Amino acid sequence: MTLVSREGVLDDPWVCVADDAALPDAGAVIVSLERWQQDRQALLAWQGRLGIRLASDQPPEVIVEDLARFDLVALEFPRFGDGRAYSYARILRERYGFTGELRAVGEVLRDQLFFMLRCGFDRFEVPDQAKAEAWMDAFEEISVVYQPGADGRPWVPALRR
Repeated sequence: MTLVSREGVLDDPWVCVADDAALPDAGAVIVSLERWQQDRQALLAWQGRLGIRLASDQPPEVIVEDLARFDLVALEFPRFGDGRAYSYARILRERYGFTGELRAVGEVLRDQLFFMLRCGFDRFEVPDQAKAEAWMDAFEEISVVYQPGADGRPWVPALRR
């Protein structure tokens, strides 16, 4: 997978650690909710940066008490028709004030990048590195928005003042 943001194509410093794998000595790791729940104390003692991956059936309320411990939350899009991660992103940003990296993973489609950005995502795992640069245009394809979003972009009523 290739990681993109509004800044461009990025090197990914994060490592996804399987539930049964040992943690690396240092660095930044992403663990599943199941791993977090099972090894919470060991992960709290670990000295690296910590991220968590939530499946679409795992709402952010399950981690809200520990949210400040995570530098990254990865929200999964398992298929095109499952948009729960959009709602979860807005909840994390607006209700719980999460300021860390919010990453879209799974079935991330180019025509959805702008809308994911509006909901609060700031990093996106995309499937094809060769086409990643072309994905960058998706962030600016829509120039005017009519509703406020988690991205802070000015919307039409605010522009009229």
